[in-house]
Amino acid sequence: MTHVIQLQNISKAELFEHLEDIIDRKLSVLANTDENEKLSIKGVSEELGVAELTVHNYIKKGLIPAVKIGRRVFIRRVDLDNSLKEVKSLKYKR
Repeated sequence: MTHVIQLQNISKAELFEHLEDIIDRKLSVLANTDENEKLSIKGVSEELGVAELTVHNYIKKGLIPAVKIGRRVFIRRVDLDNSLKEVKSLKYKR
């Protein structure tokens, strides 16, 4: 569903309200899929026993895929499990 808004005729409060509605709808769609359980950065860091900054670094390096909605970052349970199972070989320089 595409929403068209004329920005010249909308107040700042109405714009924020509209954006919050869009984000809430997207979050509810994500929450309704059981197999795609979403975890927060804090939840993943507690589960792995590492700092939240470490989880952010893993995401930046592409080790853990993440979904960003607005300012919130979520990690699907399936993606976290798959990244933990994946074994990467290390190449040592001699």
